[in-house]
Amino acid sequence: MRTDELIHILARQAGPAPRALPQRRLGLALGGGVLLSLLAALLLIGSVPGEMYAHAAPWIKLAYALALVAATAAWVLRLARPGVATRTPARLTAAVIAAMALLGLLSFVTAPQGERLPELMGHSWASCPWLVFGLSLPTLAGTLWALHGLAPTRPRLAGLAAGLLAGAVGAFSYAFACDELATSFVALWYSLGIGLAGALGAWIGPRWLRW
Repeated sequence: MRTDELIHILARQAGPAPRALPQRRLGLALGGGVLLSLLAALLLIGSVPGEMYAHAAPWIKLAYALALVAATAAWVLRLARPGVATRTPARLTAAVIAAMALLGLLSFVTAPQGERLPELMGHSWASCPWLVFGLSLPTLAGTLWALHGLAPTRPRLAGLAAGLLAGAVGAFSYAFACDELATSFVALWYSLGIGLAGALGAWIGPRWLRW
């Protein structure tokens, strides 16, 4: 039997490929992850007072997290399919993180000298990265589930992107419960929590996403 005949027999009953399958799986993972993370942040930590939204800080946190969600979600979707270029969303992800780092540095150097370190450390520096990381776990689990049913050919990179996406969701959820006001604090400690989620995703990726 020739190869093309075998392929024809195997594909005869296959039917058309499902449309938008990666988007549907990732959308389900993201929706569930955001819901669980937000509920955990609000019920276990509590929400910030409404008057805090008169400051720029909560909006900067949310803008950073949402921009990172958008960039990393596009990266994950491309990594879910073999042979698709991923350079643009990877660069966008790096650009979002770099922009936040630049804002944080600007905030640090323009603050009065005696206030720089207190603003950078805040009162919750020791717990902030771990709370962002913890709130990322539902989305990380869901995103890795979504990728497992698709066709990533670079499992470590796909795991890293999934982890950064989950970390961004964790940062978004934690922003509703965090009362720190300094941009330098957000740039350092939020990003560290996001990085922890990325590192965990990169570690799990080759183990869970291997074909």
